[in-house]
Amino acid sequence: MPATRIIDCHCHVYPQAIAARAVKGVSDFYGGVDSYGDGLASTVRTKWREYGVNHAVIFSVATKVEQVDRINSFIAKTVSESEGYFTGLGTVHQDVPDIPSVVENVISLGLRGVKLHPETQGCAIDDARLFPLYDACAQRIPVLLHTGDNRYDCSNPDRMLRLLSMFPKTTFIGAHFGGWSVWEEATRLLHGHDNFFVDTSSTFHWVDSSLVKGFIRTYGSDQVMFGSDFPMWNVKDELDSMLSLKLSDAEYENIFHLTAERVFGIR
Repeated sequence: MPATRIIDCHCHVYPQAIAARAVKGVSDFYGGVDSYGDGLASTVRTKWREYGVNHAVIFSVATKVEQVDRINSFIAKTVSESEGYFTGLGTVHQDVPDIPSVVENVISLGLRGVKLHPETQGCAIDDARLFPLYDACAQRIPVLLHTGDNRYDCSNPDRMLRLLSMFPKTTFIGAHFGGWSVWEEATRLLHGHDNFFVDTSSTFHWVDSSLVKGFIRTYGSDQVMFGSDFPMWNVKDELDSMLSLKLSDAEYENIFHLTAERVFGIR
């Protein structure tokens, strides 16, 4: 493996009681593609280690206001019980009355960012209701967004481009190379911004490897993080796909751990 450490930066995890239903929801979102995993943090801790993954970033998303505190507490507890294996991200919902207070709670819980999925939360990423979130996170913690979808218009590249201009001190991470199903448009519009990073999740299943390699070279490997999108994909297959690109050792070091360490403050 041409990297000294591997961090998986994109893992959805759920409580046992709702995991099966949540995994089905993820699968349905991607058009009924069969999911690999069960959505449990214990699976990531055991299986991912077998494939050489040293650390994982975990999160879940609130589709209702009343879920926010419960999810953030669950993620924080899961991190605290992981013996250092997990870094956690909190979540927020656009209709929370006091978003900055949620961000303060996320930080007090030791979580290292906020995760949004605009399509499932029913809110465009440049909706003014989310502006207090981006302000509260500026120069403190990053915001990881599901970005891109040719079936909707919540997080497509033009909206992301607007945010990068409006909130230059906020660090944004665009999942799926910044634009799931609109990868090439996203790469063309969004590369070259110091406050924008991408992860590699849920891309190899749909995109030819030569194009993926081009995305990485356009963004620059120091703006790219490896992510599996558990429970959708087996991390072994995602690792194999990454290695098939035959990048330089320096690029793999960035993608597999250095970028994530810098963005999330992982030690």
